[in-house]
Amino acid sequence: MSRQPYATFEEMQRRHPRELAVVGANEQSREIDRSRVEAALVDVSTEIRAILAARYTPDQLDRCDEDSLGVLTLFCIDMAMYRIALSNARSTEQIRERYDTAVKRLEGIAAGRGGLTFESGGSGSDGDGLSGSISPNEAVLTAPQRMFTRKRFGAI
Repeated sequence: MSRQPYATFEEMQRRHPRELAVVGANEQSREIDRSRVEAALVDVSTEIRAILAARYTPDQLDRCDEDSLGVLTLFCIDMAMYRIALSNARSTEQIRERYDTAVKRLEGIAAGRGGLTFESGGSGSDGDGLSGSISPNEAVLTAPQRMFTRKRFGAI
């Protein structure tokens, strides 16, 4: 099953328009090689999932909330920019530092020194009554109503 990348070409272009124009340009046409950029975004998204697999399941990563997706998008853009720069032999120290920082932060999240938050199922699809975001370390219990209580036995 193919999963969507954490960032799109357009998001990358909005974030670093000048760098992408230099780093991602085709040698002959001088135009941004969109297919190379999109391939790098897919590869990096796979790498991000592999790093986070130490702590999160693929289902959890599919349910990341807006804040967590925003963070993963930033990491994806910085890591993809580095891969594109390397493939075109146009890397800079700044691009390398952003890549290293993104990988270190992802490894920190995977090790438990940070965390992602997720959208819960809500009461619509699975009827668990949960809503909003839950953190990966938050205990969430759902169980049927208790049959034997003090009230039912007349102890209260």
